[in-house]
Amino acid sequence: MRLIAASLACTALLYPLQLLAAPGDMSAADFLTRADKLKAKGPMALLSSDFKHLKGEAEAAGASYRARLKADKAAGHPPHSCPPRKAAMNSDELLAHLRSYPEARRPSITMKVAFAELMRKKYPCA
Repeated sequence: MRLIAASLACTALLYPLQLLAAPGDMSAADFLTRADKLKAKGPMALLSSDFKHLKGEAEAAGASYRARLKADKAAGHPPHSCPPRKAAMNSDELLAHLRSYPEARRPSITMKVAFAELMRKKYPCA
């Protein structure tokens, strides 16, 4: 029993911290690095587990953004941004926004923050 517990503890310590982070908390730098590697794979990128991981990061950032808008509205706070009901964005637009950050700042910017800033820039309230 102790051997199993020790083994699990070692595994937990060796497990990359990045994989333990919540979806949407990946840095812009890491997202861009992984996206560039996927782009180099061409159509085969769609079969990569990294593709699913990046898609999950972007979806989590979008969900966090929508939850923030909903919470602000419920609390009577002014909206962060004013997107249309059916706002659409493609991956090129998201990647271009991530690249707009200075390279030195990218490691400290999460996908949640980057997505919210993109939405504020793209859909400002009048």
